[in-house]
Amino acid sequence: MKIKELTNYLEQFAPLSYQESYDNSGLIVGNPNDEVHRALISLDCTEAVVDEAIAEGCDIIISHHPIVFKGLKRFTGQNYVERTVIKAIKNGIALYAIHTNLDNVLGGVNSKIAEKLQLESVSILAPKKHLLKKLTVFVPRTHVEDVREALFKGGAGHIGEYDQASFNTAGYGTFRPLDDASPTIGSRGEQERVEETKIEVVYPAHIERQVLVAMFAAHPYEEVAYDILQLDNMVEKIGSGAIGNLNEPLKGEDFLRFLKNTLKLSVIRHTALPDQRISRVAVCGGAGGFLLQDAIRSGADVFITSDYKYHEFFDAENKILIADVGHYESEQFTQELLLELIQKKFANFAVLLTETETNPIKYFI
Repeated sequence: MKIKELTNYLEQFAPLSYQESYDNSGLIVGNPNDEVHRALISLDCTEAVVDEAIAEGCDIIISHHPIVFKGLKRFTGQNYVERTVIKAIKNGIALYAIHTNLDNVLGGVNSKIAEKLQLESVSILAPKKHLLKKLTVFVPRTHVEDVREALFKGGAGHIGEYDQASFNTAGYGTFRPLDDASPTIGSRGEQERVEETKIEVVYPAHIERQVLVAMFAAHPYEEVAYDILQLDNMVEKIGSGAIGNLNEPLKGEDFLRFLKNTLKLSVIRHTALPDQRISRVAVCGGAGGFLLQDAIRSGADVFITSDYKYHEFFDAENKILIADVGHYESEQFTQELLLELIQKKFANFAVLLTETETNPIKYFI
């Protein structure tokens, strides 16, 4: 299949618009119209991973972390980023990254961690705002059904577990076509009064173009009257981290032992163990220290993440147990998640998990 068929599917699950501003998710190397036959999945994209892709006959590498975060001005092979990109291009291997957009969806990276820990009633720890918009359009009564159906087909009107959601208000509109107008209804120079319906629908901001294209195609007017509003509503299935409950509360030491065994950890850096049993668990793959207060407000007994600095451990203030499990360790199951996603959709497409160890951090125990 073509690269874009694969990437479009992944981006339906984790749209690129959900990535953080500093990120560089998406197709980094390759032409969307090129064909691919075999994919290699890895947490990181390194020279060794490209070598593995060459050896395995893979023509695309799908990694969680982008090999390129900042713009490259030269391709001279002076650092591992340049060498990796050069090697991929020379060998016709596409590079694709699905990073914080996969972090920020329910069912993504953090949900996978929660699944490994057998958490129940899992939800997003810090839902995001400003991802929804509301469209209001005024339609002559004769075309209401056509325009409303077009909006639904364009992706508008989907709220939680409901679709085809709209609010409709009857009224009338007035207008006067000017000399250069080509009115569908009425005559130039004469004010017209038309029975209309105001249709209101909500849609994710990243599909705005397709919603508007659908609306314009179905609307009979030469000039369509419509408004778009940015909404402050929280989107419960989009955001950072995840939180859930253990099926049975555990003492602090027992929980850490369970955590170490389950995530196959070499070491856990943590704050003082609490007196009470641990029941509610917050997680964030990668560097999640920015979510500490969200974890505390959500009533979590423990916050599992990585990349904590010395002084940041003091921020727990005996309100929560911080467990730093390591960056690679917290995200290692992302590879498994991507494999499951791709195989679910493309059963006959060859996809492999890397056997290359990409964790740059080693432990002397």
